[in-house]
Parts: sequence; structure tokens; C-alpha cells
Amino acid sequence: MKTIVITGASDGIGAEMARQLAASLKSEVALVLAARNEEALAAVAAQCEAAGAQALVVRTDVAEEVQCRALAAAAVARFGRIDALINNAGMSAQALFSDVRAEDLGWYEQLMRVNHWGSVWCTHAALPHLKATRGHIVAVSSLAGLVGVPGRTAYSATKFAMTGFFEALRAELKGVGVSVTTAYPGVVATQIRYRGYNAAGRPAGSSGLKEDDAMSVEECARLIIDGMNRREREVVMTARGKLGRLLKILAPGLVEKMALAALKDEVKPH
Repeated sequence: MKTIVITGASDGIGAEMARQLAASLKSEVALVLAARNEEALAAVAAQCEAAGAQALVVRTDVAEEVQCRALAAAAVARFGRIDALINNAGMSAQALFSDVRAEDLGWYEQLMRVNHWGSVWCTHAALPHLKATRGHIVAVSSLAGLVGVPGRTAYSATKFAMTGFFEALRAELKGVGVSVTTAYPGVVATQIRYRGYNAAGRPAGSSGLKEDDAMSVEECARLIIDGMNRREREVVMTARGKLGRLLKILAPGLVEKMALAALKDEVKPH
């Protein structure tokens, strides 16, 4: 039986990945579900168990290193192994850098703790067990981790950090049988942008991005799982994302125009 740890599993992409894994693997998988909202985690766990999987709920704030290490320990204590770690927990942010007051810059650091350091700490704690099973590491980054997005300086910084870390780690682990897959979703139909920080470090309450063509959570989760199962290096989910990465080298000015065009008019730089 495979043991898969998923952070940020209480809703959105993480919860949907848990449900899809439970539906496809059934009694062959044990899911360790981590997030801060224990009640929401329990609801997801019940859905997974109804599909035939085993599930363990571990309340975890990935911004705290000790809790990341406790998560890995709980998974091994219950199931004896870790076959995959999906680093999905994350927060969003939407603010022009010039609108952030000096006294509010602390949330930039907090965002880095959640998005980047949470993945680093969870991966470090799980790595000995992943080496033993020749397992998988998945990092859910963002297209904002490939191309800097105006109005999302803090968010892009955290996702670029993830991109660099897991790219280097992939090379380090190549000889020990542990795969590293970095996923780059674009705009997905979740609440992450509504709950993310605004310039004052408070919940934004709205999205600064145009979301008419947002990818469904179900499709995003499926693409990430497929990439993990195939041990792909990267999963860039949209044609626009693939084009943007190429044009960043060939025509960087055009990419900046594309990034600005993705913003709602009311949040564009002025």
C-alpha cells in the first residue's frame, strides 16, 4: 500500500487530488492529509475513506518547521512509510509593491514561510523515507514561478524560490530513484486569490486576475497526478504558460505585456 502525504489538503487542488487518488487507488493507498483547518480535513478524509482509501488527518501549519517534521513523523508512525509527498499548501497575494507600507512588509516574509519554507521543511523531513521507497516529490508552484507577474511580486518571489529549490533538488536526487515533479498551474477556479494578502496584509476578498478561462480544480488535480505518476520533471498546464516561458527568452517585453493584460483594469499599475 502506498502512503501519500498532501499538504494544503483541506480544499481546492489538494482536496481534489486526495479524492482522485482515493478513487483510483482505493484500498491500495493511505492518504495523510495536512492543513490548518482540521474540520475541513476531516470532511475530505471521510470522502476518501468512502472511496476505499485509508486516511489520516494531521493538523499542520507548514509555516512552522516543527509541525512539518511532526507531519512526516505521524505518517511514518501510522503507515510505516512515505511513497509520495505533494507540497501543495500555499497562499496567494495581490498588491503593487509601491502600495505596500514599510510597516506591512512582514507579510512578504510570512508568505515565503508558507509557500517556500513549508515545502523545504516538509521535504527535508520526508526525504529519508522517500529515498527508502524510491518515491515521488511534487511541488505545486505556479506560472508566477516561471514569469514574474505584476501586482504579485511577493507571490512570484515565493514561487520562483520553489522553482529553483526543486530544480536543484531534482538533480541531487537523480541517482537515488526519487523523482521531483514541479507543477505550474495558471489561473485555477479556487478561492486562493480571494483569501490571499492585499497590500496591508489582510485577506484580499477578491481576485486581481481575469478568471473567465480559469481551469477547473478537477482538471488541474488530474494533470498533477498524471505528471507524478509519469515522473515528469515539469507540468506546465496551459498553452499560454508554455508560450510565455518560451517568449521570456525570445521576447521578454512581449511577456510583460501579456502579464499586464492578465490583470483586471482596477489593479493595474497607475
